[in-house]
Amino acid sequence: MKKTAIICSFNTIKSKRIADLILKHLGKDNAELVNAEELTAEKFLLYEKAILSTPTWFYGELPNYWDEFIPAIEDEDLNGRTYRIYGLGDQKKYPWNFVDAIGVMAEFLKERGATLEGFVKNEGYNFKASKALRPDGTFYGLPLDDDNEAEKTDERLNKWLAQ
Repeated sequence: MKKTAIICSFNTIKSKRIADLILKHLGKDNAELVNAEELTAEKFLLYEKAILSTPTWFYGELPNYWDEFIPAIEDEDLNGRTYRIYGLGDQKKYPWNFVDAIGVMAEFLKERGATLEGFVKNEGYNFKASKALRPDGTFYGLPLDDDNEAEKTDERLNKWLAQ
């Protein structure tokens, strides 16, 4: 059985903590952590399934390590590959671009033929706008707000992983 990659920056405390929880849930026989800051196109393409951590930086941007990596795979055909995305954001400080990075990454992957899983209902969040919302109003992935709703993170994560 091929392992699922859990790709996150090992230097981001909150995103890495979530990645560790996902690995614990899936088990080391089924998944492995991959440092996004050391990711190559060859390594990324080894996995048919991956869970991507995309925290939103500044005003709706992907972190630098994703911005620097994406050109390496922009011409790749991702048909037959499945991705889930989770992202951390702050719905109080940045209500106009809450977890935008989830949407930015989702659109990039979709344009290359990837299959996305792990959509989340827009319930229990309080923000103004987000690129992470699909046309049907659900999120492309799992939005987490550890700054304002850390007490909800474990429950949201467990529900998402059970899908």
